[in-house]
Amino acid sequence: MTMTTVGIIGAGHIGSALAEGLAARGYDVVIANSRGPETLSDLVGRLGAGVRAATAAEAAEAADWAVVTVPLKAIGEIPAAALAGKIVLDTNNYYFERDGHIAALDEKTTTTTRLVQDHLEGAKVVKAFNHIMARSINTDGAPAGTPGRRALAIASDHADAAALATAVYDEFGFDTVDIGSVEESWRVERDQPAYVVRQDADELRENLARATR
Repeated sequence: MTMTTVGIIGAGHIGSALAEGLAARGYDVVIANSRGPETLSDLVGRLGAGVRAATAAEAAEAADWAVVTVPLKAIGEIPAAALAGKIVLDTNNYYFERDGHIAALDEKTTTTTRLVQDHLEGAKVVKAFNHIMARSINTDGAPAGTPGRRALAIASDHADAAALATAVYDEFGFDTVDIGSVEESWRVERDQPAYVVRQDADELRENLARATR
């Protein structure tokens, strides 16, 4: 996957950590935030030649695949047309304190990733990297086969998106547990047993099974 261009929409803690990790692995990264490319000069300067700042539309256009990591209340601003046909890793979480109340999530009739997939109608969305602290993304990985290797979950309605997320996890040093459809992705959302705890694949499966709505 070397020399693939990844568009990252959202330059907060997770977006910045993924930009750093992807650039270190030879990817070209185009990163955007809501305030404009000029506000990302410090980040781009720190991460080096493989990373450039752009608008969200430019990041989406340039991307071979993309990461969406914005506050959930902002997903309506993500350029959907430019991401059509592309795989999108969705790291979003619902914090009503930040996002305002979203009735369908409060009533547990949908999931955050379903909302993203519905907005990005033509894209192939996969839940990924939402249940790990940003500071751990580039520090907690281990080679495949390491006993107790940390595991992260994915959820997607698209097999190729699930396969890409699994490969990216492995590059970052994580095992993958596939939850299945985005309808089941609530199992790794905020306040569930699997959320932001360090767990190996067996422990993650147990925590996903213990999740309650």
